[in-house]
Amino acid sequence: MQESRRERKKQLTRQRIVMAAIRLFEEQGYEQTTMAQIAAAADVDPKTFSNYFRGKDEVLWVGMDRDFDVLLAAIAERGPHESPGEVLARMVQQYAAHRRPKVPRREPEELSAALRLVMSTPTLQAKGLYLLLDLQQRIADELLKAFPDQLDPITAAAMTGSLMGAIQQAGLASVRLGRSQDELWEASRRGLDIAMSGLLSVRRPTESP
Repeated sequence: MQESRRERKKQLTRQRIVMAAIRLFEEQGYEQTTMAQIAAAADVDPKTFSNYFRGKDEVLWVGMDRDFDVLLAAIAERGPHESPGEVLARMVQQYAAHRRPKVPRREPEELSAALRLVMSTPTLQAKGLYLLLDLQQRIADELLKAFPDQLDPITAAAMTGSLMGAIQQAGLASVRLGRSQDELWEASRRGLDIAMSGLLSVRRPTESP
């Protein structure tokens, strides 16, 4: 019980820092905002900020390393009768089950603010692209290890790119449209469905399967 209370307190502090950072980034620009200013706006000591984040760029990607571990572990746990596609689908589902309860509720305006920030700030764009490409490479490598007799590097890379690209772009579109956080998760699920079913699964309204 005590540990749970302590963890909740940590999450609230982390979220307070994140929201203060986003607000300052929006108001005065990412480059002009210092870690000391973020700490002051969040009403925490600068040392407390450093305990949660190594730099201000990490504020927008909270807990990504731990999330990546969940994705890779899901592939390593492949069942004997699972296909590569089935493993990838389960990977995404396990990630959602792990991540969704931990994500604080945000209004559409907050989601849009974070997206605008990343898309309009070269430093953050580069960070986001690096994280995405690194994750895709790690997933493809893990997929190859899990299916050494079925996959080659090109196929593993193509499968990973198709899946991650569909989910990412569906999520970005949802945020740009000002949709809610629940609708964002639903958009990501739709991206997964399309990636799994293939491009030809999306038919004209008059067509039936």
